Amino acid sequence: MRKKASLFLVLILSAMILLAGCGTSSQSTSGSEGEDTFKVGLEAGYAPFNWTQKDDSNGGVKIDGAAEYAGGYDVEIAKKIADGLGKKLVIVKTEWDGLVPALTSGKIDAIIAGMSPTAERKETIDFSDNYYKSNLVMVVKKGGKFENATSIQDFKGAKVTAQLNTFHYSVIDQIEGVSKQTAMDNFPAMRVALQSGMIDGYVSERPEAVSAASANENFAMVEFEDGFKTSEDDTAIAVGLEKGSKLTEKMNEILKGISEEERTQIMDTAIKNQPAAE
Repeated sequence: MRKKASLFLVLILSAMILLAGCGTSSQSTSGSEGEDTFKVGLEAGYAPFNWTQKDDSNGGVKIDGAAEYAGGYDVEIAKKIADGLGKKLVIVKTEWDGLVPALTSGKIDAIIAGMSPTAERKETIDFSDNYYKSNLVMVVKKGGKFENATSIQDFKGAKVTAQLNTFHYSVIDQIEGVSKQTAMDNFPAMRVALQSGMIDGYVSERPEAVSAASANENFAMVEFEDGFKTSEDDTAIAVGLEKGSKLTEKMNEILKGISEEERTQIMDTAIKNQPAAE
């Protein structure tokens, strides 16, 4: 009986070792495949930096797990970085508030979403060198009382908002007597609110404002002589990365290879190619 039992145990142990070996091999293969991709998180709703479109026209990249595609300035920059890293670009459409958690949890490898490297964000994540820099402006109704404003103080009494959890929203406090409205989740929502008259204007960066005015003939961009006071990091845009990421150094090398002239050309093309619905 003992001999039979011992033989039985040996057979079981052998089977377990074999299965364990198979499991290890499978995990190794999966990890290798994962290392060949560069997963980028963005909203796909912040034209001309990023947007959602129905096909791959103008270089659109398919959104992971969806039938739609993403396009825009961020997507073009992401392509160049992915090429430089020798990896396949994967776009992961993510709500603005979910971008940093997605990065820190490992769901994505980088945030390329028109994100500014603010001091507050730097406490949680790292950033690459800047890949764009812009000024803050206001988007208003064309022909309205605020279209010819030259100072942010001209918006005294105006109903103004900006995107939730952005420094755009905090700078509204610099306007004396402003009627600061509840922050909104995204830019399409703010455009709808402006069109309907719910707000008199929203704070944005210049490329988005140019995009808004191009997409809707009823909108106008206001650039200020006496504008918002911001830090350099507030108006810059960089790639968000995990703390201590091994990608940072290589990514900065890739970004240095994109000239200012080329960056401007990419942005101008993005503004031209943005979907009309944006």
